[in-house]
Amino acid sequence: MRIRIVDAFADRPFSGNPAGVLLLDAFPGDDWLQDVAMEVNHAETAFAHPLPAGGGADWALRWFTPVAEVAMCGHATLATAHVLHSTRAHEGPVRFATRSGVLAATPAEDGSITLDFPTAPLTRVEIAEGVGEALGARPLAAFDTGPNVGDLLVELADEKTVHALAPDLRSLGAHSARGVIATARAEDPERGYDFVSRCFFPNVGIDEDPVTGSAHTALAPYWSERLGRPELTGLQASRRSGLVRTSLRGERTLLSGRAFTVIEGDLLAPEPAR
Repeated sequence: MRIRIVDAFADRPFSGNPAGVLLLDAFPGDDWLQDVAMEVNHAETAFAHPLPAGGGADWALRWFTPVAEVAMCGHATLATAHVLHSTRAHEGPVRFATRSGVLAATPAEDGSITLDFPTAPLTRVEIAEGVGEALGARPLAAFDTGPNVGDLLVELADEKTVHALAPDLRSLGAHSARGVIATARAEDPERGYDFVSRCFFPNVGIDEDPVTGSAHTALAPYWSERLGRPELTGLQASRRSGLVRTSLRGERTLLSGRAFTVIEGDLLAPEPAR
């Protein structure tokens, strides 16, 4: 079967966030899916198979990190939609049945793809003792992002502080289900982005995620309220880096970006018998 590595939320190959993508006839056992994700060893590997026509979704979709299945993943969804569109396995908008409900992806003529995801509910929480020490910077505020995202979102003093973070990942993992989103307002919006973030997910085997679509379902409402605009652009300031365009639509958040297939080959390990 064909396996592809796709750079998502990227402006060129070798930027953004790489994801493995496999299109299947049906999902085999979870152990095999997890083994493939561990072998691919990127932040996520996406597995999808077509659903019968006439239902509420077109494809079933699941995502695995090297160590665990996750409830929501933006960049691997973008990567999967890119593969479906570029290989003509699916034409036009596609609806994915996932653990987070039906998620839609719509390709545009300029090559970008827009994802329709649920907006994360933000609940302000007390800054727990030890968070600042683990992160390496003192948070100004902290928010729970709800069950689908499962992160602690913290605002820091400025963009420079976000760029300079060198967290203690072992300690940081104790403060949320998945990890921590650190963010600050952009110092100079003329550079093409309105806020900056970095994402650390030690509890699912990802020390730092290069570009995290799911985190932007929390970052979009957070910064849209503060900046007074529903449409923003976020820079995720990892080493690979990437831009995510966001549009807040109440209970839904639109995430837009581009993707590039950089590797395509054959997966030789057979699927287990079903």
